[in-house]
Amino acid sequence: MAAVKSKNTKPEMLVRRYLFSRGFRYRLNNPRLPGHPDLVLRRYRTCIFVNGCFWHGHEGCDAYRIPKTNTPFWETKIRRNRERDLRVQRELAAMGWHCLTVWECELTKERREQTLRSLAFTLNRIFLRDHSTPSYSRLEEEGQFEQAAEISPQN
Repeated sequence: MAAVKSKNTKPEMLVRRYLFSRGFRYRLNNPRLPGHPDLVLRRYRTCIFVNGCFWHGHEGCDAYRIPKTNTPFWETKIRRNRERDLRVQRELAAMGWHCLTVWECELTKERREQTLRSLAFTLNRIFLRDHSTPSYSRLEEEGQFEQAAEISPQN
């Protein structure tokens, strides 16, 4: 297993090239964040994990099959990987980060363009939602809006 790459894999490089060509800027494997996400887009407060279907146990995928030899070892390993992925995503969410997962099977030639376009669309929606200004009518309804000349009630 030492020969298995964890960085600069082909699926990761496909996602990186696409995002960079569309103007998205990112950092790789940020050591300050839990789980060292594959791509970190600070402007969007988003972490992107590019997961291999076998290593992370992608249910319903053809690439995820437990090997016939040494089955208990592989079941335990993949279960621990899933648990770690879930824990890391919860930690990132608690820190205010959005987490996106791109599966290896979604980057096959038939599905690649659709997957990458939807990833860019999702990033743009996250950016617009996080950076939009609240409307004044909504603030008035919530009681958070006071006019400058208004005297606030004192107890």
